[in-house]
Amino acid sequence: MDQTIIQQNKNDLNTEHTELKRELGLFDSTMIVVGSMIGSGIFIVTSDIARLLGSPFWILFVWLLTGAITLMAALSYGELAGMMPKAGGQYVYLREAYNKFTGFLFGWTTFMVIQTGTIAAVAIAFAKYTGVLLPEFINTTSLFSIGPLAFSSQQFLGVALIALLTIINLYGVKNAKIIQGVFTVAKIISLLGLIVLGIYFGMNSDAFHQNFSNFFAEPFKTVADAKTNALDVVKLSGLSLIGAIGGALVGSLFSSDAWNNITYTAGEVKDPKRNIPLSLFFGTLIVTILYILANVAYLSLLPVNGSPTGADVLSRGIMFASNDRVATAGAEIIFGSVAVLIMAVLIMVSTFGCNNGLIMAGARLYYAMAKDGLFLKKAENLNNKGVPAFGLIIQGIWASILCFSGKYNELLDYVIFAVLIFYSLTIGGIFILRKKDPNAERPYKAFGYPFIPALYIVLAATICIDLLIVKTGPSIIGLGIVLLGIPVYYILNKKNLTA
Repeated sequence: MDQTIIQQNKNDLNTEHTELKRELGLFDSTMIVVGSMIGSGIFIVTSDIARLLGSPFWILFVWLLTGAITLMAALSYGELAGMMPKAGGQYVYLREAYNKFTGFLFGWTTFMVIQTGTIAAVAIAFAKYTGVLLPEFINTTSLFSIGPLAFSSQQFLGVALIALLTIINLYGVKNAKIIQGVFTVAKIISLLGLIVLGIYFGMNSDAFHQNFSNFFAEPFKTVADAKTNALDVVKLSGLSLIGAIGGALVGSLFSSDAWNNITYTAGEVKDPKRNIPLSLFFGTLIVTILYILANVAYLSLLPVNGSPTGADVLSRGIMFASNDRVATAGAEIIFGSVAVLIMAVLIMVSTFGCNNGLIMAGARLYYAMAKDGLFLKKAENLNNKGVPAFGLIIQGIWASILCFSGKYNELLDYVIFAVLIFYSLTIGGIFILRKKDPNAERPYKAFGYPFIPALYIVLAATICIDLLIVKTGPSIIGLGIVLLGIPVYYILNKKNLTA
């Protein structure tokens, strides 16, 4: 009897379906883009940007530049998505424009750190804000240790979230899309509510007049001494300003990343040649507008400048909001002390939906790689619900290990350099494929070609050079993670090196 059950489970995992089910419409696809992009970053990153640049104008400039860069990339990806509406998305684009080797390096880096590291970081963010509601149960206090590793209830909750969402996704894309739609709509409405109330209550405040009467104040970098809390202020101009902008973009770009995840699920999108390009455009546009308006709300409620020793949210300002929780500080102006709980719930909703989209999309990339013999072979199998079960499980296991490692935040710093390289290579693929396959069907052509795609590549290259200078260590480590994929690729292809 037991052997029969085991065999049935194997059959369910491996043989029930051979093709992905097309169950995602334009709304579902747009919700994947929006939901995967909005996590916890928009609620905290602005504090770091304020410390790096110190001026209302330059804070908004960084978010506007981030939005412009993201939109340029999304509009360019639309052409590739329309040409190749296949599961795996960006991996497929790189494989077709260059070769399997380039596609593999992207997939390798995505599995090792980009997707799984982001999943881990978002899961820990969910657990951290759950701890605001349940501090007695969820915190960073060590429950037990194994060698140098200490395990806390916060880490276990993060892993539990990954396990729960992985299980939900194992039961079919229909369940996953319902979760994505509900939670993404909820966080859009909540974020809009915070924006409207923030601007309404802040328009006549002292902070509003202070920020907008000095809107174009000279940029400066502020560093607080860890021991004395004394402030060191450095004025910025020329190369120092460019360097500071590059450093500030790390947080805002990560807050706006994961928009490309919808391309991984192309095998499950209805009319993908139309819906994927449209969802890329609508999704990134919605998030860009929300992020800019959110920062206008912060500037309406809180002064940019502040002191780390300030007694209240106004005296700490945006720069030194407690634990960088600038959205919570702004909400406290509106709602009072209960704002901490309100924002905790909002961020829990946001990170829950964000991780659902990340988990759902990532497994489709490994599925496409496995079909090319570039990932564990079991990842190409679909279970009886028509989803790549093994890919979901192995992704969940590795993301959980990263949760327990405590290194997820460092991993995100490591990969921004690599992410920009792969985005640039992918958009460069548009130029290559226009020459290599000029007669291919292109239901959507890259907006502003060749100028907009070329401008993106130039901007991304400039940011990469900037990061090599201002964040040398993390950038080199990120590049090292990519290069570690080279021997793995040749091991996988030792019988066929014709990529």
